[in-house]
Amino acid sequence: MEFLPIYVALRNQKVLVAGGGPMAVAKIKLLLKTPASLEVYALEPDQAIRDWHQAGRLQWHQRQVVAADLQNVRLIYSAQEDSEANAWVAQLAKTAGILINTADDIEHCDFITPAVVDRDPLVVAIGTEGASPILARAVKARIEALLPTVVAAIAARAKRLRERVKQLPEFSSRVALWHRFFGLAGLDQNRQNFEHLSVPADPQIDRLFHQEPADAVDEGRVDFVGAGPGDPDLMTLKARKVLDQADVVIHDRLVSGAILDLARREATLIDVGKQGFGPSVTQAEINALIIESARAGKTVARLKGGDPTVFGRLDEEVDACRCEGIPWSVIPGITASSAASAVLGRSLSQRGRNTAFTLMTGHATDGFAEHDWQRLAGEGQVAAIYMGRKAARYFQGRLLMHGADPETPVSVVFSASMPDQRTLDTHLGQLVEVLDSDAGSQPLMLLYGVGPSAAINQSSEIQREEASHGAH
Repeated sequence: MEFLPIYVALRNQKVLVAGGGPMAVAKIKLLLKTPASLEVYALEPDQAIRDWHQAGRLQWHQRQVVAADLQNVRLIYSAQEDSEANAWVAQLAKTAGILINTADDIEHCDFITPAVVDRDPLVVAIGTEGASPILARAVKARIEALLPTVVAAIAARAKRLRERVKQLPEFSSRVALWHRFFGLAGLDQNRQNFEHLSVPADPQIDRLFHQEPADAVDEGRVDFVGAGPGDPDLMTLKARKVLDQADVVIHDRLVSGAILDLARREATLIDVGKQGFGPSVTQAEINALIIESARAGKTVARLKGGDPTVFGRLDEEVDACRCEGIPWSVIPGITASSAASAVLGRSLSQRGRNTAFTLMTGHATDGFAEHDWQRLAGEGQVAAIYMGRKAARYFQGRLLMHGADPETPVSVVFSASMPDQRTLDTHLGQLVEVLDSDAGSQPLMLLYGVGPSAAINQSSEIQREEASHGAH
């Protein structure tokens, strides 16, 4: 992030705009929404600038900017059609120590103006650091569709309520009240009723403060959240909502940084990742962290890679909450095997090949996991093997020992759904050799019985079947 997103106070401040064409007009339209005092310098400005000057909304000077004009100026916009003229103003600004934005010239910009969704006092800014203003405007359109205009009234009432909320003694009490307040507001329901609330005198607002004593500790809760395979776009809407509201996020090693970035800035992030045959936090310690945080009145998001019900030790953590009487819920996520098969564009179940597939883990509490090797070695078997890198030799040996065909296809998917995802197609007999030759440390998923050979053979089988039906 090269540009820090900030909001600049412009009340009783002077902003200078150099230029009078369409680019300058676009900047001025936004600036006129602020309380800034605008000074515009242009020889032949657009008619809109003349009209705003005539109406007293800005001061227009029919000349070029000079150094003396920069006295007491807070910000400068240079939106002239001439790049050399913009560079000249930029040099004046830098000499005077004033931040400047030069239109279509990111190299001379000290700041950039984002696309804005205006629901004053709620203002959403979208920027691309100058890379693509068109993209920023496209995102703006999406956000505007999500935010009804009533959100402006809600934000205004929240602003007037702030001083009263500050009187509550505990941070957790203040956060809880705000959650109740916005629950009362409801962006999707009760909009008309809310618009008539008078803050802070309305009885409904008063009841928010008396739903529990001001000094009471809020009841904590725990949500076991499936983070999905790594791509934030593959998280469910409910998972993202819970993550946004969590006070504490206790997460596994495989939860991506992009997903952790979705947590609110005030949240406490605790890494309890386990690593096979390496240092890790014990399950007892994780349980204790969950209970301790919830008992303190915190909303806890126990964030697990993939789906929490698939090799996520969910039962032990839920049981710990049950024993302590702590409210909990489970929010499922997309599991890694689904993401891996999606990367390949191949199905885990295929007509004429298999009517069931197995989800397997490479490790048990006492070492490598045992499975029904005789069944898995049979023809047409498909299995998704989690945590299989270090267990690959063990799996290969057991399957071959029980008669599995060495030519059985195995697809290896690294970092499924992530930008650095990649795949390898191999066979059971070559699996260990292929993995040993891979020097990377990316998490991987082994899809046993899924590969090009299976796809080609199945396609041929279906064609023969359909041809046979057609002959009859």
